Amino acid sequence: MKEIVESHEGKVRLVLRYAPFHRGADQIAAALEASRRQGKFWETLDLVYAKQKEWANHHHPNPDVMWQHFPSVGLDVEKLREDMRRPEVAAVLQQDRADLVALGVRGTPTFFVNGRPLPRFGLRELESLVREKVREAYGG
Repeated sequence: MKEIVESHEGKVRLVLRYAPFHRGADQIAAALEASRRQGKFWETLDLVYAKQKEWANHHHPNPDVMWQHFPSVGLDVEKLREDMRRPEVAAVLQQDRADLVALGVRGTPTFFVNGRPLPRFGLRELESLVREKVREAYGG
């Protein structure tokens, strides 16, 4: 995703939504949203993906394992715990859940380009659709 955004500098915006479909994913989503308050969202997101096999085993998810890793990206863990309980964090997660229902999202990853779902999932399909929409919007 980073490469797609970077290759169309200033023309593509990536919007991520939380889709906590699996047990424990809601805790990770709250930690991610709370990490924004410390300016560490992207670092935390990269960490969560890098450690996904450790915490997100679908048969036995264990999001608590991430607490030992959060300091490695510069997060103040106590502040993170506090911020996870903030009403603003809960509101973002609640809105994203409502949007998932409204958009009919049933699994991850799901991609939308200009509000329309990707017709068929795949990196090439996503890159192609983004290039097409950039050409439509900016010419070339």
